[in-house]
Amino acid sequence: MLNAAQLAIFEIAGDQFVLIVRDTTGTPDGARRAARSALQAGASVILGPLFATSVQAVAMEARPRGVNVLAFSNDASVAGNGVYVMGLSPRSQIQRVLDYASLQGLRRYAVLAPESPYGWTVLSAMQAVIDKNGDELTGIAIYDPLEDPSPQVRALGNYDERHDDLLELKKTLERRNDEDAKRQLEDLENVDTVGSPDFDAVLVPVGGKNLMTLAPLLAYYDVDPDEVQFLGTAFWADSRLGSEVTLQGGWFAAPPPEMWQGFKERYQATYRSEPIRIASLAYDATALAAVLTRNATETGRAPDFSRAALTQASGFAGMDGIFRFLPNGEIQRGLAVLEMTKDGLVVLDPAPQSFEELIN
Repeated sequence: MLNAAQLAIFEIAGDQFVLIVRDTTGTPDGARRAARSALQAGASVILGPLFATSVQAVAMEARPRGVNVLAFSNDASVAGNGVYVMGLSPRSQIQRVLDYASLQGLRRYAVLAPESPYGWTVLSAMQAVIDKNGDELTGIAIYDPLEDPSPQVRALGNYDERHDDLLELKKTLERRNDEDAKRQLEDLENVDTVGSPDFDAVLVPVGGKNLMTLAPLLAYYDVDPDEVQFLGTAFWADSRLGSEVTLQGGWFAAPPPEMWQGFKERYQATYRSEPIRIASLAYDATALAAVLTRNATETGRAPDFSRAALTQASGFAGMDGIFRFLPNGEIQRGLAVLEMTKDGLVVLDPAPQSFEELIN
């Protein structure tokens, strides 16, 4: 992230911009000491830190001095009163993909989420969007990330009842014992259930190994991706996941990939290594501070990092697309909707280029 911030300086900042670097040591106490040191050195805005508990510690040092914080956290609970969160919030991703799904005619939704603060945030955001769109949340499965999720997935897909329905159907057909019944029985030889789950789409808001476990498990319990639309979040933004057949055709919301790709190439050319995905947050925060400094310098003014400057309605353009801070300290982003395919990620609905476009 420091490399990304320095790259932004090289590409954007003028001579009047100085980046003061302090190590938080990854702890709240370390973050508090780092913030105090930076403020004593004259910092007029703080970029970071990453973890929510450290953000709270930094805010305690920054608020009495009237210095705003552009935190890299995505935890909305730490936003406000001078703290603006840069991280990609679960709420914005869920709203984007559910709005798109609703426009495609999907009306009944289910969610398979981990039992964690993140999982509860996902569920709350999902319910709010579904209510807004006039749709239904018809299935909820919360699983312990440290235990086998099979029971929750089985229940979500209503597998046992649908399997019992299959057995009853077979008995009925066997009693009929006519040619048509025999043909139907032949068709049911390799079938475990009849009927469909009571939802049109299922949201699985995790990535990596967890996703590679859950997606095929859903299919195993007859949540058929050919009949039920699989939905995800930016955790899905990894083309390697397309090797899992059950994920192919899934939709998810994420920053526009072309901007990230350009940033990634420039980073690799500079540092000879690949950036971590959240490095773009450090780049965008530094670029924003550098632009505000440069604009002020050109007009002979002191840099303005006030609430009014940070929450301007037109927002800013960054490596993760357009973004703007809301008065409550949360961030609003223009996200794309992508589809997972075996050959990579495909943009289904491009990210907006302006907030006027997003509103309309």
